[in-house]
Amino acid sequence: MAKEVKTIGVLTSGGDAPGMNAAIRAVVRKALSQGLKVKGINQGYKGLLNEEIIDMDARSVSDTLAKGGTILYTARCSAFRTEEGQNQAAEICRKHGIDGLVVIGGDGSYAGAQKLAARGINTIGVPGTIDLDIACTDYTIGFDTAVNTAMEAIDKVRDTSTSHERCSIIEVMGRNAGYIALWCGIANGAEDILLPELYDYDEQVLINNIINNRKRGKKHHIIINAEGIGHSTSMARRIEAATGVETRATILGHMQRGGSPTCRDRVYASVMGAYAADLLAEGKTNRVVAYRDGKYVNYDIDEALAMQKSLPEYVVRVAKAMTI
Repeated sequence: MAKEVKTIGVLTSGGDAPGMNAAIRAVVRKALSQGLKVKGINQGYKGLLNEEIIDMDARSVSDTLAKGGTILYTARCSAFRTEEGQNQAAEICRKHGIDGLVVIGGDGSYAGAQKLAARGINTIGVPGTIDLDIACTDYTIGFDTAVNTAMEAIDKVRDTSTSHERCSIIEVMGRNAGYIALWCGIANGAEDILLPELYDYDEQVLINNIINNRKRGKKHHIIINAEGIGHSTSMARRIEAATGVETRATILGHMQRGGSPTCRDRVYASVMGAYAADLLAEGKTNRVVAYRDGKYVNYDIDEALAMQKSLPEYVVRVAKAMTI
């Protein structure tokens, strides 16, 4: 029999992502519309253990759609990884009357939600990460904004790279996933795209490409380097020494996590947040909201965490063809 939920909590965990506030807003207002009470938990699982818990109403989330980051803040929490911490977190939820919890974050956040579900707290995960690396979903909150931020920055670097006839290595975020690098490589017309899933660390290929392009009259060379490969500055020094072409590294860094979310991130996050609130209202637990094949769906957390994700093969082939 489905467990009746009267009060739900919402938290954001792991790295922040543009659109998280839209998801929080949707959770709060959809839950309130169904007669549920809502409590916000600041600082993720760390805040839960510290009982940083506040009552939320419709006004709590007014004028938040356009804000980047997360109004509930986020933090890493080593204590929550322990069995003692997980037991304590479940007891704190019960102490505050929280019988359902929406967790907005990535795979690590889902693993935490899974632990709370096993301890009797109904939990629903919502995919919030710029990395697009959650296997069960085609879309994660924040990716669209992050990749557009990176794309615009790379366009600007290309301008100055062309003016000085340089090679530019531009490092984008994504942890060990190459989605931001792949998309920017195509969108910005990069000459080389280095993806953690595929890169063989053969820099001689890059060196040969730069030299051959120079012989054909190319005035610049853009290399998009994924965070999972990194070492862009030392790579730039080696390439300059080997080619004689002035080479600069630009690491875009955390600017990709900030800024006002795009329309897509606002809308998808709103629907996902509302869907999570609906699932809790129905008494569901240990589920993950996802966007798959054009539909909003949900999976068991255990199933979702067991899934594997790889770069789309055809898109990779397109990217390679475009660099010719």
